[in-house]
Amino acid sequence: MAAAPEDTATATARPGATGAQAQRSKLSVSSYDSRTRRAVISPDGGADTRSPSPSASPSPSASQSPRHTAVGDVIASAPAPGAPHGLLAEVTKVIGETAEGTEVQTEPARLNALLGEDTAKGSVPVAPAAFAVDELLPDVDVSWSKTGDVHVGPEGATVPLGSLRLDVRADLPTAQAGTASASTSAAASVSGFVQIAPRVDFRYGGEGAAAAPASAYLGVSGDWSSGWALTGRADASATPARIPFATLHADPVLQVGPVPVVVNLDLTCYLQVSGDGRITVDVEQQVKGDFTAGGTFGPAQGWIPVSSSDMTSTPVRTSVTTAGSVKAALGAEASVGLYGTVGVVADLAPYVRGEATGTVTGTDDRFEADGSWAVYGGVDLTGTLRLQLTIFGTPVFRRDIPLGALHREWPLAGSDTP
Repeated sequence: MAAAPEDTATATARPGATGAQAQRSKLSVSSYDSRTRRAVISPDGGADTRSPSPSASPSPSASQSPRHTAVGDVIASAPAPGAPHGLLAEVTKVIGETAEGTEVQTEPARLNALLGEDTAKGSVPVAPAAFAVDELLPDVDVSWSKTGDVHVGPEGATVPLGSLRLDVRADLPTAQAGTASASTSAAASVSGFVQIAPRVDFRYGGEGAAAAPASAYLGVSGDWSSGWALTGRADASATPARIPFATLHADPVLQVGPVPVVVNLDLTCYLQVSGDGRITVDVEQQVKGDFTAGGTFGPAQGWIPVSSSDMTSTPVRTSVTTAGSVKAALGAEASVGLYGTVGVVADLAPYVRGEATGTVTGTDDRFEADGSWAVYGGVDLTGTLRLQLTIFGTPVFRRDIPLGALHREWPLAGSDTP
């Protein structure tokens, strides 16, 4: 298994027929209507206006010459007009001929109908330039680099090959004078960057076109680094306030034998702040590590979640004034699916948390306190396995399955920290 070439061919199979193994095909999806599930199938390079032949059996040389589309055909296509996330469908009816090709009615299909007894395993990086980025706040800069091509946003940013970096700055609602323990309002802001090198992870161990696979896996993983600063006294509440600042989308195509497997990857990068609105901080932190989130299938246990994250952080600056609590995260929510159906949702949120009791004033290791104070770094990884993972041909499960909460926290500084 590897990243598919740019001229990825469509694959077709006719389960239950002689020569039903999936093959590369010169047929292509000219158009698709997701509302009616009607598609127009034509030979690459031109329309095929010949009459369809539903009873014809597939030719072993289908990879060499086009054959007619027939009821029962299962088609896997890279992104095509009307199917921007790829198409995996079975032909249920041949409607007729158009100037572009043969119009057919389809219904969703399953991967095992195409992959059969094949096996595949791999982790494929997603090129930064493949992402479509939608900046949601004014002060967002995007940077990336690849061999022979560099796109740099913020001045002086150094982006490793294969990584995508987003820098952001946002003002936060400020706690006003007159609130509990507040004497004056303090401008509050958060700024920082997220740098990520994402990979899509896929595994399939087939047992035949009509059987559930012996194994399957779908997930997202990658290297992560981020750094951010939280300054001032935000008008926070116990309920976290999430501020998305960029959304990213890519549709990498994996080549599994003759079959183009389209993986849909969405990332939403966000800032999140919660607390009691009383504490004033000046905290800066850098985080680096990796993460994995996904779902794995086996006949004995069914679908089970997989999640892990190994993060370390370095405090750059620490300042706490007055008592209170605050927590700020700079994270990303990722969704991974196949052919437009979401299968895994994961939320990775490295954070910094500060708390103080009594009267606290100071910076770094020079504090005067009648009470205690502490600053912590941490990471939360949560998510869900979705019903749509049955696209592998596995048994249907009746509800979404939580990934389970992965939570790690470590002290950065405090009155009791050596």
